[in-house]
Amino acid sequence: MRNLNRAAAILVIGLLYSCTTVSITDPVNPDASPEARELLSFLYSIRGEHIVSGQHNYRRGILQSTDSIEAITGKVPALWGVDIAAIDSGKDVRYWDVDRSLLNKAKLDEAIRQYRKGAIVTMMYHQVKPFDHDSLGFSGSVKGMVSDEEWEQIITPGTKYHTMLLEKIDIRAEWLKILKEAGVPVLWRPYHEMNGMWFWWGNRPGENGYQKLWKIMYDRYVNYHKLNNLIWVWNPNAPRDKKGNEAYDYHLFYPGAEYVDILAADIYGKEKEYKQSHHDDLLKLADGKIIAIGECGMAPTPEILDRQPEWTWFMIWAGLNYSPKWNTYEHLCEIYSDERVLTLDEMKDFK
Repeated sequence: MRNLNRAAAILVIGLLYSCTTVSITDPVNPDASPEARELLSFLYSIRGEHIVSGQHNYRRGILQSTDSIEAITGKVPALWGVDIAAIDSGKDVRYWDVDRSLLNKAKLDEAIRQYRKGAIVTMMYHQVKPFDHDSLGFSGSVKGMVSDEEWEQIITPGTKYHTMLLEKIDIRAEWLKILKEAGVPVLWRPYHEMNGMWFWWGNRPGENGYQKLWKIMYDRYVNYHKLNNLIWVWNPNAPRDKKGNEAYDYHLFYPGAEYVDILAADIYGKEKEYKQSHHDDLLKLADGKIIAIGECGMAPTPEILDRQPEWTWFMIWAGLNYSPKWNTYEHLCEIYSDERVLTLDEMKDFK
């Protein structure tokens, strides 16, 4: 009887374990919202077969770049991107008289509108250094490294700079909560291009480097703010060996599969920059998770998609879609007409 009871107990434990085992296709946040789960499931469902078209938009022209794609190709990108940094005024005197709160509200309102019309929403965060004011903006504070001593304070709880870091993170959390309450899932892409040498969070490999910063934000948003509408997109730059402008190997900055839903890479340049290794190395690191092109200058060509079929979306940077240096009209029309590329009007057929 004792052995039978023990066997029954083992069976029950096994069944419970099998019911709670997390699949690699599940969100890393166990409490992810139904909308976030649906979005991630959709992206897995198209992998290797289709790629979502996407377009970033500047903060003061939240539809300008998306609208230009429609004007050029007759089709609307399925993914709408914007920055949540709110560095809209700062040193640019042309915008000193702009009420930043109105700009932020416009971004959030547009994100809700985009989702309700069927688009996927992705947001990034060009955060200024924790000890700087947001008004310093991109050139004044986002770019440029911090010292080792400053970095140590930023990632160490209880220090002045760590407190400042959390204050900035918390402000953005309140904005993201508006989207959560509206039922909008967000492909959340903070602290990108961390393997490069241009942002203050960059070129800090290892567990006490960038990996620690990522985990701080993840813990704050998932466990403290309960932002269950976020899909976590870890987004390095495509590695390169350009003297003084290097981008190092992906794996040195990867915080781990338990903190990342999707792995993306930023690829700037023409066809030659779409190296096969950029796709294959990221796919290997992903180990079953999906990969995407977080940002690009030139949209991929049909030939590139033939060689690199696992990209799940691409997002052209704002303004570069109507720049002949990056994308000709002919190229944009060709890629937007490719049967693998999903546009907004086609999304309903795949969900």
